Amino acid sequence: MSKKIGFIPLRKGSKGIRNKNKKKMAGRPLFSWVLTEALLSDLDQIIVYTDDQEIIDYISAEYHWTTKVNAVMRSAESATDTASTETAMLEYCESINFDFSLFCLLQATSPLTTRHDINTCISKIYTEDCDSALTVVRTHRFIWNEDGSPANYDYLNRPRRQDFNGLLIENGAVYVAKADVVKQNRNRLGGKIAIVEMPEETLMEIDSMSDWGIVENLLIDRLRAQKKSDRITHLLLDVDGVFTDGCVYFGPEGELLKKFDMRDGMGLEVLRQYDVEVMVMTSENSKLVEQRMKKLKIDKAYFGVKDKYAFLQNLMLEKNLSSGNLAYIGDDINDLASMLTVGWSFAPNNAMDIIKKNADFTVNTNSAAGAIRTVCDHIMKYNKRYEKNGI
Repeated sequence: MSKKIGFIPLRKGSKGIRNKNKKKMAGRPLFSWVLTEALLSDLDQIIVYTDDQEIIDYISAEYHWTTKVNAVMRSAESATDTASTETAMLEYCESINFDFSLFCLLQATSPLTTRHDINTCISKIYTEDCDSALTVVRTHRFIWNEDGSPANYDYLNRPRRQDFNGLLIENGAVYVAKADVVKQNRNRLGGKIAIVEMPEETLMEIDSMSDWGIVENLLIDRLRAQKKSDRITHLLLDVDGVFTDGCVYFGPEGELLKKFDMRDGMGLEVLRQYDVEVMVMTSENSKLVEQRMKKLKIDKAYFGVKDKYAFLQNLMLEKNLSSGNLAYIGDDINDLASMLTVGWSFAPNNAMDIIKKNADFTVNTNSAAGAIRTVCDHIMKYNKRYEKNGI
């Protein structure tokens, strides 16, 4: 048996920030950040252990593209304010008779955790012959005791930062342990313990809305810093607010009309002639949109995708796509994370302010009024620099 289980405990209640686990950070539910990284890591199965039926339903509907995640209802006793994380861990482990080789505890309140952090912890167990591992950060803070004495330095010989090794502090992001450690110690750690360092900013805890804003900005800045640019080979588009003006006309039988711009269709047709594949990703399930995509001969159209970032990350792995080869047009908050990831992101002139603030380029035309056509022209001009005889 070599099954490696990831475990994300979520409680419905939250004292500091109401519905914290479901609250959108950079356009996505908080818990989805660590869940996506876990799904794309070397873990074999991810368990989201929660007392929130809404989260269970969301995972069932949203993560149909993977078989690795399973949302499980936890007992009321393990979800109280006083119940420890170990209580939830052991409740689940006992329910499956500790049927795993490695148990990886992940915290939803650590959205800066990456698949690399998870994989490094797993690797340490094997390469260093350890029984468990945890993530820490190195801080160069000077610590004092309550009696007025320094705990980790001599204030009469204050060291320079570059000469001070600092302290290692748990950041609560990732814990990995062998099955026998969890079973015997009834704890997330035990035996020979390996240490995995993460960046110092991952020590930040989310206990208030001011904390939330700081971590969200850190997350956005990190995604932006990882952006690459290369020849654009794929263009991804949202639908409502990009193809359409964001309005929908309803009648007694439901959706009746959406407005599209014919010039956008021509722009996409010409763009494909320059070897740029067009893909559509929308959170809606619309027959009208399906018909329009067929008319435009866009066969890579993905419907009912609410967590666009997770879907896109998986799509990139499956199709071996580089983020630098992707362009994205979006208009609202659920497009934000994806737009921060791709090589070039575009926003129509009537997009939401947060999207225009974070887009690489905001076109001077509105959605359903030639915005897509404008982007197509921009991409064709941009790609010329990668042609052998281009500028």
